[in-house]
Amino acid sequence: MKRILAASAVALLVALGIAAVYGYGRVTELEVEQVTDDVYMLSGFGGNVGVLRTGTGSVVVDSMTFRMQGERIREAAERLAGPIQAVVNTHYHVGHTHGNPGFAAGTRVISTRRTLDYLVHFDPSYWQGEAAETLPNELFSDVHEVKLGGKTIRAMHLGRGHTGGDLVVLFVDDRVLHTGDLLFNRRYPNIDLEAGGSIREWIATLDRMLELDFDRVIPGHGPLTDRSGIRAFQDFLRELWEVGQQAARDGLSLEETLARKELATDEGYDVISVPLVFRLDEAFVIRRAWEEATGSVVEVEVPEVREEER
Repeated sequence: MKRILAASAVALLVALGIAAVYGYGRVTELEVEQVTDDVYMLSGFGGNVGVLRTGTGSVVVDSMTFRMQGERIREAAERLAGPIQAVVNTHYHVGHTHGNPGFAAGTRVISTRRTLDYLVHFDPSYWQGEAAETLPNELFSDVHEVKLGGKTIRAMHLGRGHTGGDLVVLFVDDRVLHTGDLLFNRRYPNIDLEAGGSIREWIATLDRMLELDFDRVIPGHGPLTDRSGIRAFQDFLRELWEVGQQAARDGLSLEETLARKELATDEGYDVISVPLVFRLDEAFVIRRAWEEATGSVVEVEVPEVREEER
């Protein structure tokens, strides 16, 4: 019996070790795809990161989930495009900001004002001590243009969608648009109603996005795409919002809505999940549509961060 228990313990330790190695590999691995001569997409656990090479160094869009990922992103960006000139955070979620401390303290970090508000309100424990030195420090509300090394980077808040503070980044000279999580390409999206997200408003925000001048698109999640990927996702959101509205008109409960409705525009969509943490699937997005349409979820009131608090 002792030998059996000992063997079982060894097997468990081996399994845990393999899981730890696999998990570490997932977190630290980055895939690099060249989009244009001067733009790269880095993909890994947490989504997609954009890197622009300018005449003076690199601009990085988003930083993934962990400090170690931020460090890997910084190293890759420096190797591909030169020293870090700026980091842009498309929105406040951990998968796009928690890698910030992997960059040098005091790095130029650009975001919307609302994103900083959300970071400080929803995630205060993380942004303490050294991490606070990589909070967004260059803020805007509508449009913010940066010129670096012969390149123009235009960050824009086009309206509500995934959250209430999302921005997109247009690498003007390369005609590449980084959408952050305003585009989940063939993935079920997170819809953060509590932080100003809105399926109804998201559809109109994508209309404004399609008015911009670009050829290639780096989505927050999923493969590289173009305008067709945005339009397909917009069709999905339209159907999803109609499901929510119909449920509200008919007075359906959430359970009735989930039992009766299946989407037609999500064929081939991948689920995004972390076991025991979250799962983004068809049931999740229908629930969010029902919650928004019936008014059962209310946006959290988040105060603006005062100048002296930055």
